[in-house]
Amino acid sequence: MPQQSDYIVIGAGSAGSSLTRRLIDAGHSVHVIEAGSVDTDPNIHSPQGWPALLTGPNDWAVMTTPQEHAAGRELFWPRGKVLGGSSSLNGMIYIRGHRDDYDAWEAEGNTGWGWDSVLPLFKRSEDHEDGASAFHGAGGPLHVSRLRDRHPAAQAFVDAAVALGHPLTEDFNGEIMEGAGFNHATIKDGKRHSAWQAFVVPVLDSPLLTVTTDALVHRVVIEGGQAVGVEYSVGGEMLVATADAEIILSAGAIGSPAVLHRSGVGDRADLAAAGVDVVVDLPGVGKNLHDHLLVGNIYESPSPLIPGRNNLLESQLFAHSRQTDDNAPDLQPLFLHLPYPTDGGDAPAQGFTIAPGLVAPRSRGTLRIASADPAAAAIVDPNILAEDYDVEALVDAVIMCREIGGHEALAPFVAREYVPSSAPADRDAIRSLVRALAGTYHHQVGTCRMGVGDDAVVDPQLRVRGVAGLRVADASIMPTVPRGNTNAPAIMVGEKSADLLLGA
Repeated sequence: MPQQSDYIVIGAGSAGSSLTRRLIDAGHSVHVIEAGSVDTDPNIHSPQGWPALLTGPNDWAVMTTPQEHAAGRELFWPRGKVLGGSSSLNGMIYIRGHRDDYDAWEAEGNTGWGWDSVLPLFKRSEDHEDGASAFHGAGGPLHVSRLRDRHPAAQAFVDAAVALGHPLTEDFNGEIMEGAGFNHATIKDGKRHSAWQAFVVPVLDSPLLTVTTDALVHRVVIEGGQAVGVEYSVGGEMLVATADAEIILSAGAIGSPAVLHRSGVGDRADLAAAGVDVVVDLPGVGKNLHDHLLVGNIYESPSPLIPGRNNLLESQLFAHSRQTDDNAPDLQPLFLHLPYPTDGGDAPAQGFTIAPGLVAPRSRGTLRIASADPAAAAIVDPNILAEDYDVEALVDAVIMCREIGGHEALAPFVAREYVPSSAPADRDAIRSLVRALAGTYHHQVGTCRMGVGDDAVVDPQLRVRGVAGLRVADASIMPTVPRGNTNAPAIMVGEKSADLLLGA
């Protein structure tokens, strides 16, 4: 007999976790189907453990196609395959993005997604250690903390940036985003507070909740234009789950479009290439793929840095490149007190990284499945650096970060600049450096774009066009990526989807 519930949530990541909690709280039965395992790895729960998780059993370890505009390199994209999804692998940075990001979504026809509408959802999730305020919430499931025992090198980065004219920022989620400062983090009692731990673990014993792990979703079964069930396998055994109300895809920017494709929903040509019959010809599925980009500016230190007590990603900077006059910053350089080669290349035994980051990319790529086999990797082509703006903005970011890295405040921590190994001769040399080094900020979005045009996959109520009873709720619905880390925005999408389902 099929497993039956009011709702099925496919994916236990950031959005799926917050959505599940709100549905349980409202008295509905929920079946969560997750491809990954239970979050038992100690490195998940240690704020310093995330580097050891990359390429491990809890990481999908997505590889892109060779990138035409990035020296022909294949990029490695870590993605969470575990309860909590990527919120169990990420750096625990809590950033919402700029208010203009959400107002732009609404201006495109996505009514109810502007800043004034989504800010209360962010606040509802929060239990911020500062308490309730105009910008923060208290009493929500997700603990947001300020970092204590700050690393001296991270402090030196902030000091250097401020000395060079960047403003000091106490809260990147407050009135003014721009400037240098320390992150707020999803850490509670010295442990990672993933979306799963925050939202679902407190209700794990609810009789309304069913959780199936290590389950590969083959397809959503669609009959007569209606989503009627989910076919999935556990240990090779094929199973079926049904939902009396709706099915919600929360498998992320890689997983959700892949499930739609396997279900026969997508661009006719993409489905034909994978040998899948067309159920709904929806050309936008898998399109609009984009991501924040990082470049590793690495410094070797004269002696090992003292161990970090927080998340190894304590301080950062929001700034404008010379390529934009937007009100919102387009750069997010990040300080890591470990060597972090964004191209997977060489790194010194000891040191730190100032990572020039681009958070308003204009290049767009695609994703499609290779076959109907759920175990087969998707064909992922983000087409990074195809737009000149992205290259030039990252060049500006490299120049900015190398200026900070060369400031006297960081001198006690620097033996030599390791990447680049010699000072670039000119701007052309930095362009080449960017194309050779650019990697992911781990913020992929956009492949099930929300909107009102023909390129939209879901409408502003997150309903899949052409399929009744099926919605998408995760970062894949974002028309454009917010200018900041995407964990908090994905949780917000889960909160919003719950309101849409419950008629709030």
